[in-house]
This record gives sequence, C-alpha cells and structure tokens, in this order.
Amino acid sequence: MKSIVMTGGGTGGHLAIVRAVKRELEGRPLVYVGSTSGQDRRWFGKDEAFGTKYFLETRGVVNQGFGGKIRSLGMLAGAVKKSMGILREQEAAVVFSVGGYSAAPTALAAKMLGIPLVIHEQNAVPGALNRLLKPFAAVYLSAFEEESPVRAYPIDKIFFEKARVRQELRSVLFLGGSQGAAAINRLALELAPALKARGIEIFHQAGERHLDKVRSVYEEMGIDAEVFGFSDRIPTYMQRADFAVARAGASTLWELAANGLPTLFLPYPYAAGDHQYRNAEYLAQRRLAWVMRESDLEEGKVLDLMKQDLSLLSKGLMEFTPREGSRKIAEILEEYLR
Repeated sequence: MKSIVMTGGGTGGHLAIVRAVKRELEGRPLVYVGSTSGQDRRWFGKDEAFGTKYFLETRGVVNQGFGGKIRSLGMLAGAVKKSMGILREQEAAVVFSVGGYSAAPTALAAKMLGIPLVIHEQNAVPGALNRLLKPFAAVYLSAFEEESPVRAYPIDKIFFEKARVRQELRSVLFLGGSQGAAAINRLALELAPALKARGIEIFHQAGERHLDKVRSVYEEMGIDAEVFGFSDRIPTYMQRADFAVARAGASTLWELAANGLPTLFLPYPYAAGDHQYRNAEYLAQRRLAWVMRESDLEEGKVLDLMKQDLSLLSKGLMEFTPREGSRKIAEILEEYLR
C-alpha cells in the first residue's frame, strides 16, 4: 500500500506543522521519519496515527566545529541510506518535509529515488536545507511567499477553536518554549511586581531547566504565578491570556495569531538569517503585533504596550489568519495517493 511519508523536526516549530497536517489526514497510510535527537520521539514516539515511525541517528551540521561537521555529515550519509530503504519498504507516494536536520536524510533520499517531494518552509527566511532542495521540490509552500500555492500556515484547529477577542488586560502569558528563553524569563520577573499591583494574573513558560529557579524568585516576591516547562496545554494557556510575550518561531507566531492573542515578540537574536525577527516583522508591519530586539527591551515600554487597545488588535489577528492551511496541504498530499 502506498503511503505518505512525513519528515522533519528537531524543534517544536517543525513538529507542530507535522502534527497539524497529520490530523487532516486521518485514516490515510502515514509514516513518520525523524531523529533520535531533538523532540521528535517525545512528540510522535507513541502517536498511533502513524502506522510506522522511524528515528534515525542525525544531528545538525550548521552549528558545529570542523570536527563536528565531519561527524554530522557522516551520520547524514548513513541516515540517507537507511531512508532510501524505508521509502522503498513503505512504498512512499510522496514525502512531506518540514525542514530541520531531521528532514535531511529522507528529503535527500526522496530526490535520489525520484519520489515527489513537498516542502513546507515555516519561516520568512528559508532554512539551508529548504533553500538547497527548493529547485527540486514538486511543491514548495510558505505562508510568507506570494508565489506559494498555499499561503495559509498549517495551524492546529484547537487554536482557532479557543480564539476570543480580548477586551481588557487581566492576564499575561510569557511563552519561552519548552527550553525556556533567558530574556523572557528576566522580563517576566522584572514586570511581575507591577503586574501584581494591577491584579494581573501571570502564566509563565520558563523552560524545564529553569523551573525551580524561576518559581523560587516568584515565591520570594510573594507572587502566585503559574510557572511551567514543557506543556501540552499551550492552547488553553493562550485562551486564558489577554497579552503574550513570546519568541517568534513561525509556528508559535501563527498559533498566537489564530488565537487572536495580542503579542509582543522578542526574537531570538542568534536565529539563522535573523528569521525570527523577519517572522515577527511580517505581522508588525501590518500592525497586528509588536516586535522588539532584546537590546531595546525596557520594562516601561512593555507596560505601555499593555495599555493599548487590545480588542482592535485581537479582532485584526482573527480576521487576518486563514483557517484552511492544514487542510489545503493535506489535499495536496492526498493527490499523490491517487
């Protein structure tokens, strides 16, 4: 039986795309190929929607020294060979790649075997692998590019279902990802006394490594904040919040937009190609979000943003963000099964 092979990951942003599209392909023969590194196994290791799952020994190449690059390339070569065997065994009709180092072996194997490759680029600045493979892709998708056949980002339905118009500021969500973000943690703790004085509730994703330290600081200040690390309840936290401070990974950005949650984006300053800033800039230029560099961050500036008309921005986000991205991508993949 022919199958749809989905590959890519390493980070939650990539994996969120796989999850959103996968849910639109219920009942179809699905195979996942990821990496033993990163978050792939945590997300899909027990996911029964995939008939078969493979986790190959791979790791990133870009942020390695010379010796590390050589070892990474050696791992990649071995993983490409394994991927070719997987694609043959699973009778892959199409490979859907969302990028990241997890995607490299299977995406390259697809091209070597002449299997159609559908690429989704999540960021405003394409990643190295997607730039390399774009000329060879059967379909290349990006919510940020005018020529993309699907401009809607693949967002899980739950973020739309939990959307609401924010009328007043009663709660703030600091969203640093499961690993946490030092700049967001610092800002949250700096703002906490002022937020408490205004009766504003705090939800803070501090990251698994920083949980104990951040919780202890809140306790010392006598502030009852809800602090967490990795969580599968992010849609609920977004629904409860009236304002957010977040990094600007593409999946997070579009999930916040779908939820109608006014957000100040603090892009990770060392992201490849400064893509997080470019992602956030896409919404900021349309007056649908705010973006600040870490170097420009000031407590007073952030508090001033929280005083602005949240309802206008919230409505604008909900009107701007299309719902059909995951479904349209799923339809493209389904065509190859026919």
